[in-house]
Amino acid sequence: MPRARIGLWLSLTLRSTRSLCRAGFMEGQPQGPPNPAGMENGTEPCGEERASEAQETTVTEGAAKIAFPSANEVFYNPVQEFNRDLTCAVITEFARIQLGAKGIQIKVPGEKDVQKVVVDLSEQEEEKAELKKGANLAPGDQPRTAAVGEICEEGLRVLEGLAASGLRSIRFAREVPGLQSVVANDASARAVDLMCRNVQLNAVAHLVHPRQADARMLMYQHQRASERFDVIDLDPYGSPAPFLDAAVQAVSEGGEATLTWAQSRARGFRRILTAQAFLAGLLCVTCTDMAVLAGNSGETCYSKYGAMALKSRACHEMALRIVLHSLDLRANCYQRFVVPLLSVSADFYVRVFVRVFTGQAKVKASASKQALVFQCVGCGTFHLQRLGKASGASGGRVKFSAACGPPIGPECEHCGQRHQLGGPLWAEPIHDLDFVGRVLQAVSTNPGRFHTSERIQGVLSVITEELPDVPLYYTLDQLSSTIRCSTPSLLQLRSALLHAGFRVSLSHACKNAVKTDAPSSALWDIMRCWEKECPVKRERLSEASPAFRILSVEPRHMLIQVRSRIFPLPLPFCPCPGLAPSLPSWTTAVGSPRPASGPQPLPTAATVHR
Repeated sequence: MPRARIGLWLSLTLRSTRSLCRAGFMEGQPQGPPNPAGMENGTEPCGEERASEAQETTVTEGAAKIAFPSANEVFYNPVQEFNRDLTCAVITEFARIQLGAKGIQIKVPGEKDVQKVVVDLSEQEEEKAELKKGANLAPGDQPRTAAVGEICEEGLRVLEGLAASGLRSIRFAREVPGLQSVVANDASARAVDLMCRNVQLNAVAHLVHPRQADARMLMYQHQRASERFDVIDLDPYGSPAPFLDAAVQAVSEGGEATLTWAQSRARGFRRILTAQAFLAGLLCVTCTDMAVLAGNSGETCYSKYGAMALKSRACHEMALRIVLHSLDLRANCYQRFVVPLLSVSADFYVRVFVRVFTGQAKVKASASKQALVFQCVGCGTFHLQRLGKASGASGGRVKFSAACGPPIGPECEHCGQRHQLGGPLWAEPIHDLDFVGRVLQAVSTNPGRFHTSERIQGVLSVITEELPDVPLYYTLDQLSSTIRCSTPSLLQLRSALLHAGFRVSLSHACKNAVKTDAPSSALWDIMRCWEKECPVKRERLSEASPAFRILSVEPRHMLIQVRSRIFPLPLPFCPCPGLAPSLPSWTTAVGSPRPASGPQPLPTAATVHR
């Protein structure tokens, strides 16, 4: 009995305590029933909504103002501002080309309204007469224009497949002229709700249309030629691999736009009898899974991109080429192929801009654009082996066949180590230098348009001087650490390669990179010559090490000699002209006549980096 009474007393005490706690808790809560509509959308009651609205953060980037909740459920990365600025610059130039072929001029805020006319000096009088006639044109014959924030009926249709807060789409609407519509899509209902608020906040509801759908299904639903998008932007968190197959099918093919000679003169375009432009869609892709693309997990890279990535000092450019290979491979399944416009490695991601075309004959050449990489595990020397071969045939035809290889033996010719096999990867140029020059000129003449204009100019300037036909690169620390010697300066190594008759440039992907068409044997001969100036203690080297085997061979093609100047005269584009005469220089091959002491021909800007 005492035990039963004690149990009853404890139960009554616990009940009274619970009731008191519940009453005290309810006193601090807002009264009234919950909001049914809010509960259906998965949100909290009205009191919580007011609290979250009071704590939300507003971010201003470019011409857009975006509101973010305090919970930060929608991802925002300020480091990607460079990515978004560059994308706006690229799409602007793309719109200028596309709409220019249709006789429409775009107006970019901050640009001077000057029409550039390209003429022949032999036809100056004829041009003056045509300009006078153009001044008397009827109002209907005047050139059409497209401004920022206005709907252009013949403009670009843009899709941002993974829009999140809608920041990128809103920036397109407020900063890029010549747009017909921008579809901002996301699979998250909360993201779409936030997108709608931000669209209203920036007053771009007439251009930006939020959409909730799976990005793949949305793109698959726009496979018809009349429903395709002119620009597709994919910037996922991680790998874009699941979206690439749908993206290469949903990009527009375009058509031919023709301007007569009179129209082209009246509208200020280049003087041609007929101006035909074959319009194709633009695909913009970001990859942030650099650990996979850089070779940390080769089998994962193969499952996502169809290529084996290698651990290499040139891993950033290799990542760009693997992504381009994957895009072209998926496009080939639908008789389409890609043409790179711009490929950038920056921060923790890579970004590629490609145009997608359709053509069964051109698709046959895709195999000859891909290559395998043989990389030595000892010294890092690499060789490329094309997958296909394109050769000329009778009647001007092109014959495609399998390539012959491999280009190397089972062991490295320099250090005797084995090779690793990577790829396939894109072996053709990864930039369209003419297009890059257009973007660079537009950003340079209007630097106030973007917050990261200086960085864009720097990156694009280096890209314009990269050797377009030389895949991958070596690095100074890689070469010097292999033979255990001190590191030469970048100018010294470039000087040696130039005086040996080879081309050389830097790379935007790595600050210590050297891109050159010199064979690996010439490169190691230069390093052997450098080691003679800064000797290595051979007794500390193992006989089986790459350093010992490389240094045990005497230079066959090079001799080193320090001269007082790299170039006879300072280069006109040198950032510090007074520095050039005091830098050392190396001579050319053994047996070659020494250069005269007088002025020598200067290297061109295409072979020497600024």
